Amino acid sequence: MENRITKLFKRKNKDILSVYFTAGYPSLNDTVDIIDYLSKAGVDIIEVGFPFSDPLADGPVIQESSKKAIENGMTLKVLFEQLKDIRKITEVPLVLMGYHNVVLQYGEQEFAEICSQIGIDGAIIPDMPIEYYNDRVKKYFLKSNLSKIFLITPQTSDKRAELIDKQSNGFLYMVSSDSVTGANKSISDRTSYFKRINDLNLQNPRLTGFGIYNKETFDSACKYSSGAIIGSAFIKNLAENSLSFENVQKFIKSIKP
Repeated sequence: MENRITKLFKRKNKDILSVYFTAGYPSLNDTVDIIDYLSKAGVDIIEVGFPFSDPLADGPVIQESSKKAIENGMTLKVLFEQLKDIRKITEVPLVLMGYHNVVLQYGEQEFAEICSQIGIDGAIIPDMPIEYYNDRVKKYFLKSNLSKIFLITPQTSDKRAELIDKQSNGFLYMVSSDSVTGANKSISDRTSYFKRINDLNLQNPRLTGFGIYNKETFDSACKYSSGAIIGSAFIKNLAENSLSFENVQKFIKSIKP
């Protein structure tokens, strides 16, 4: 499989910055502008979250953004309509992230097909078990050239990590802690976990997520992986500042000058 994600990792394997935001937040029609601003600010990968009423893996910042996005009227149907011309704006790899219930209601095959049509490169669905994916969904993702990105955590055994690696394509989402998104636990406390995963020599590159919120935590995460994912800190920035290219660029440069 080759798409914008795999091409990115072929030409660059260090200090990759992926930024997550919730579609439909702060306002319903901000989605395309945020993607445009992040792309122009030099972000390597953009993760677009589709909201769900019960986002169990997420902390209060992303939970609140999901709640507001739903109130604003954001749905997968609306999101796909907003993104139908997104490849006229950017060639940065785009990943959709959200919960299985939303995809199931939309239709798993339909989800994969429309992602392919509009130029989405991958999907992160944290609560979709790998066994379910293999049995029910993998065929649709492969046909649509859509990377399925799985998560590994400090609790993931070596054997399980190797299985996940074999079924993944694009990159592995390496969760830094056993907490929720936005929890500012020290990355340095997880050195043994990062080293253990490094020693497995997995085939997919890894991006570290959860608890990455400034240059220091980004740099620390990059010591043990190909890059890092920032979500809650960026959404908090959107909540505290007006949406503009200047403000988005300022935030990104504070992480990765």
